[in-house]
Amino acid sequence: MTRHLDIDLLRTFVAIAETHTLGRAGGRVGRTQAAVSMQVKKLEAMLNQPLLNRTGRGVQLTLHGERLLAHARTILRHHDAAVADISGAGLSGTLRFGCPDDYATAFLPHILRSFAGRHPQVFVEVLCAPTPRLRERLKRHELDLALVSTAQEDNTTPVVRREPLVWVGKHDDDAVLREPLQLALSDPDTLDHRAACEGLDAIGRAYRVAYASGSISGLLAVVRSGQAIAVLTQAAVPPDLQVLPTGKLLPRLPDVGLAVAFDLRRPPPLAVEFAEHLQRQLPAL
Repeated sequence: MTRHLDIDLLRTFVAIAETHTLGRAGGRVGRTQAAVSMQVKKLEAMLNQPLLNRTGRGVQLTLHGERLLAHARTILRHHDAAVADISGAGLSGTLRFGCPDDYATAFLPHILRSFAGRHPQVFVEVLCAPTPRLRERLKRHELDLALVSTAQEDNTTPVVRREPLVWVGKHDDDAVLREPLQLALSDPDTLDHRAACEGLDAIGRAYRVAYASGSISGLLAVVRSGQAIAVLTQAAVPPDLQVLPTGKLLPRLPDVGLAVAFDLRRPPPLAVEFAEHLQRQLPAL
């Protein structure tokens, strides 16, 4: 007997895999939790395999569920692209986009607003996190594409824009004079954290990482309190803080590149269109 994978069942299954609960998945696809449960049972009966394990915190995919998830995402991407192309309705669907906090603050409002003007039927889900966390999400196919930071010496990745890293402090504050220097930095494996530590080590300046977080709002709060200085991309420096001069006390920091990374070698049309939009808009912002 020939078995056919129903698109609605696959869409619900992907929603469950991404939200980890039947209730939240139901909210995403517009169905009750009971209806979602029935869809799962129907899909499991069709494939004759268990797809989910219920836990106290929600649901987890079985080995068969993990295998189906990869196929389901591919099928849905091609299905949605085909419908949009043949119907002449233009691009539609949901795009999962990742962006570091500092780029989101500086660039994202304009990027999303201008893209929505061109493609009003596309819904963009945004996840803000440091570049290493975004790359992890891409590997797990939890994002379609992401704007990521690349090192100045990286010549293997096409760069959309370059941004200087700068030291940031509170206006009329003497935090830069303290010994050891107190720092508020992003996660230890990020380019800005490494650049700050390597630069200070190179000039022999004593320092202490007083606060480390992937949240730019947390870093800015510490800087605004006068307890530490931070390292940000220049475009992300808010007007109430200042770029600190480099010299004997603070080393010059490198530039970082902004690049687009996909979760698939052959990304779907929607992801390609958003990437091209980034490449058109970012250099001018």
